[in-house]
Amino acid sequence: MAILDLFSDRLTSANEAARRLLRLQSLPHPFAPHLGDALPRFLVFLDEISHRGSAWTREIAVADSNGRPLRLEIRASFDKGTPGLLTMILLDLDELDQRAEATEAQRNFRNGLGEWKRAQTFFSDLERQNQLILNAAGEGIYGVNAEGKTTFLNRAAQEMLGWTATDLLGRDIHSMIHHHHLDGRSYPEHDCPIYRSFRFEQVHRIEDEVFWRRDGKPIRVEYVSTPIYDQKVLAGAVVIFRDITERYENERRLREALAEVAALRDRLEQENAYLQETITSERAHHEIIGASGAVQQILTRIALVAPTEAPVTITGEPGTGKSLVATAIHTASRRSRRALIHLKCSAHAPEALEIELFGHIRSHALGTQRDRPGKLELAHGGTLFLEDLAELPLDLQGRLLAALQAGEVTRLGDARARPLDARVVVALSRPVEAEVAAGRLRADLALFLNVFPLPCPPLRDRRDDIPLLVDHLLAVTCRRMNRQRPVVTTRVMQRLMAYDWPGNVRELRNVIERAVILTAGGKLVLDLGAPVPVSGPNNLVRTEAEMQQAIRQNLIAALREAQGRVSGPFGAAALLGLPPTTLASRMHKLGIKDHDWA
Repeated sequence: MAILDLFSDRLTSANEAARRLLRLQSLPHPFAPHLGDALPRFLVFLDEISHRGSAWTREIAVADSNGRPLRLEIRASFDKGTPGLLTMILLDLDELDQRAEATEAQRNFRNGLGEWKRAQTFFSDLERQNQLILNAAGEGIYGVNAEGKTTFLNRAAQEMLGWTATDLLGRDIHSMIHHHHLDGRSYPEHDCPIYRSFRFEQVHRIEDEVFWRRDGKPIRVEYVSTPIYDQKVLAGAVVIFRDITERYENERRLREALAEVAALRDRLEQENAYLQETITSERAHHEIIGASGAVQQILTRIALVAPTEAPVTITGEPGTGKSLVATAIHTASRRSRRALIHLKCSAHAPEALEIELFGHIRSHALGTQRDRPGKLELAHGGTLFLEDLAELPLDLQGRLLAALQAGEVTRLGDARARPLDARVVVALSRPVEAEVAAGRLRADLALFLNVFPLPCPPLRDRRDDIPLLVDHLLAVTCRRMNRQRPVVTTRVMQRLMAYDWPGNVRELRNVIERAVILTAGGKLVLDLGAPVPVSGPNNLVRTEAEMQQAIRQNLIAALREAQGRVSGPFGAAALLGLPPTTLASRMHKLGIKDHDWA
């Protein structure tokens, strides 16, 4: 036994046997010279000890202080109390072999061949008595004596292994069917569980190893090796094995299929992340951009209210960025880890808003096939953003107020109330007082929500921000359209600054996109639109198809201007001077979908 300090490469302690074996004159003594070219193998051995806690090997060549090679078995483990100290037990294999030979000679001298004959007789009797049963078994069965020699094997074992009884009986079966691992590494018999069964009286159940057929092909097996006795004397072991190659292949294919599904899921998640990033990049104008005093005031007010739980009412004309402000408030709040649930009240029919807001349960009376949570329930723990709140019917406004005040929401058709903890941010296109006076907004709901008003000024009131917005929108548009970025001349910028922008930033975005499409050279070609031509005797006659197309484009333009709202004072129907039902009918007839105006 010896103690090795790995930090100093010194044998710090050794008993007399170790001193004599290594011919150590004094301690401490360097150990690396004893390893010579085997040092790399010893380092690998240290890694194994570090992983397993302890290990042994006979593969490391060690020499004594005089350079004489030694055949050693090294068993080693780390000292748990002192880092860097390795305890080694060095077994002289030559001496061990001599002792084994002496012991074997003494045993043979005492017992002669009696024990061997008894074992042989035992297995012979066992084979005769049980041969019929063994051959009828579906599992492979074979026996080995205490020396590892094959004593019997049944028909199933012969068929699975391709070896005959004549090939295997009396021979070392480990060296014939169990000699290598599947990866090509040698499989020493002293590491084999079957070896431990007939040497150390241990039962082993192994679920995945390989036996090698006569034709050199491996078969995956699971087996049980059990020691057997003759009159309380260990006589050998019996091995029962089953070919699990087909099952293993099925499991492997299943694992590969699951891995493929996981890879596909990861790919879809990555694609989704990419698409989301692309959307974010393409809609980067949805960030609050500007250096004017009005924008700085908005940012200051967002910073003040975001950390609180106070309801916020955002007001402003269409296209001024109310959704942006709501997102900024949520992102800077303590609820940013949860969802921002957005409900655009003007985008749904009045009869559908109740379901959108409160949800429903599966009910035959309601004609619903599954449970569906509403936006209020989804916003629990997060933020609920209600855009165009004045488009919500007054009765639903009352129910919304009751839910927010009670802190609970009940789905349609359900009797059970669910907890509600949501911060509310609302947006209106007109001032709160004007909506209340017009009868479109309940006064009590307005008082509850209008804790912190936050107006968004129109673009015409912050013209100093137009150059920054143009620069940003131009970069985004050119990247999305894969166009080279044109130059914005002073004249073009002056026209943009002078324009009144009734559609605010949304209109500016459309103008920039149209200009990028029209630009063929290096300078941006600006088109702020032209008045609708008045029909006269000199105008060309248009076909019915052209007229229908013109009507369709006009409807789309109105929907885009109204942000998709059909009804209401600021809806597309009001802009066109049509009843909402007539507009809805024409939209259906002309095949206008949401993506046409979005």
